[in-house]
This record gives sequence, structure tokens and C-alpha cells, in this order.
Amino acid sequence: MARLGPGLGGAGEPRPLLVKIVMAGESCVGKTSIVRRYTEPGSPHAGSPATSYMATIGIDFKVKPVMFNDTRVKLQIWDTAGQERFHTLSTSYFRGAQGFVLVYDITNLKSFQSITVWMSDIYEKAGDEVDVILLGNKCDKESERVVPKQKGEKLAWEYGMPFFETSAKENVNIEHAFSVLTKEILEKKSCVLHDLDVVSLNETKKRTCCAF
Repeated sequence: MARLGPGLGGAGEPRPLLVKIVMAGESCVGKTSIVRRYTEPGSPHAGSPATSYMATIGIDFKVKPVMFNDTRVKLQIWDTAGQERFHTLSTSYFRGAQGFVLVYDITNLKSFQSITVWMSDIYEKAGDEVDVILLGNKCDKESERVVPKQKGEKLAWEYGMPFFETSAKENVNIEHAFSVLTKEILEKKSCVLHDLDVVSLNETKKRTCCAF
């Protein structure tokens, strides 16, 4: 049984596995709020929207240490801007990722309709074997819903990926969604589990699950 939780390092322990996860989806669907809720659960800013820095630069990342079957793992979570002017920059960070958190807003139909475009970008930049989860965010705004839950479930089923409705504001399904994605990545990538102290920074031609 997998156990995910805070990772505590110590002298003499193998360095943690590095797993690159990328947030993807249209602007204002709550990607930054989700990342903050997951990586800074006790912060007063957890669940809050993006800052002007993110809107200006278009890319940011947070690190979340977890444990998986007594193995220390460091999740490097890249938060990409969804605005069209940042699209080329954002998708350039897709390369080398082991997992994606693809997000739409249940109160915004356009954000849901764009999921197929984002999936095409993911397949093009990261390959079709990469692990992806689909999140229908802002489920706390049920009275404003325009995307039925069944549509999200159907789309996720068509792509063969897990689906969750989430709320960064109310902290609904955030931890569970990342746990499921991390578990899928590490169970599929058996080479990660057997190469604990090697994280290649120079590998460019042959991408492995540990190389960036």
C-alpha cells in the first residue's frame, strides 16, 4: 500500500527522487490556487489566486516532498500561465515531465472545451505515455456550474485518465488528486524506484523517468 506524506531527509540517506509535474489549462481556472493549496496547506495564501508575478512572468514552480513506500520523493510542480501570449513558453516546459495536472473551471465552458487542445500539446511535447489527471476545479461554486460532472467523467474516460472535481478554496480532493498522480507515475516508472541516487541533469537525447 502506497503511503504519501511529508518527506524527512537525513544524513546518509539516498537523495530523493525528482519527479516533474506540470499544471496545464486555461487562464483563471485555479491552477496557482491548487498548487498553493497542495504545497503550502498552512499558509494564509493557500487556495488564493495567482499573483502579478505569475501573470507577468508566465511560469513558476513549487517543491513538495512526499514519501512513497518509504522512498523519499521530491515533486517539482511547475505552474504555467494559461494566457495565449504565454502559450509557447508554457508548453516548452512540458518536455521531460512525468505527470500533468490538467485543469478546467466548472463555471467556464470554454476552459473545458480547450482540454482537447491542451492534451494535444501534452502528447506533442511529452509523449502519449505520460501520466495525466483531469481536474474540474471550483466545485464550491455549484450554483454557477455550466459543465456537468458527467461531461468531465466522460472526457477523462475517453483519454484514460483519472478525474476529480476539486476546490482549492475549500480544499476538496486536492491532496488526493496529487497522491493518485504520484502513485501512478512511480508505479509505472519502475526505473525510478531502482535508481534512487541518480538524477541526470545532462541527459538530453534519451529521456528517462529520472532525467530532465
